[in-house]
Amino acid sequence: MLKHADPILKLCLAAGALLGGAGVGYYYGIYLPTQDIRRQTLAMAEKQSLAAEQSRALADRARREQAAQGEYAQCVNFAETAYHQRWTQACQTMHDADQSAFEDCADNLFSTERGCLAKHPIRPAQDCALPTQTAQALSEAREQRKMQCTAQLETAQRGGQTTRLD
Repeated sequence: MLKHADPILKLCLAAGALLGGAGVGYYYGIYLPTQDIRRQTLAMAEKQSLAAEQSRALADRARREQAAQGEYAQCVNFAETAYHQRWTQACQTMHDADQSAFEDCADNLFSTERGCLAKHPIRPAQDCALPTQTAQALSEAREQRKMQCTAQLETAQRGGQTTRLD
């Protein structure tokens, strides 16, 4: 049996070396590249997830910015509309007062229509010239409202809560 032990030992050593080489080859040739691919896939998925999240955040910010710009435009439009309405209302009030004063004068038997128009001219009901103090008060109210609109826009752009000032 000793005679056959040497070739069996050689075969066992060769088989062991072959199995060891196969194990090392499997580890370096199959297992490690698979792990690298898996790691790279996870890293790529994480990057894609982060990019998608950033994209959603940018889209949300753009929508908020667009909404804030729309609210700002509405606010400024409201300020301008209110200014024009108040101006027209003041003109109408002055027109009504002038009309009343003219009619009181015309009711007097000793007055002529021409004389009453000279004493009490009737201002137009719209787009009239207002007294300086009234015009300044209306302009200041409009500018104050526009400043509130600007402050509201800046708050919205900083990401804070928007509050309506109507």
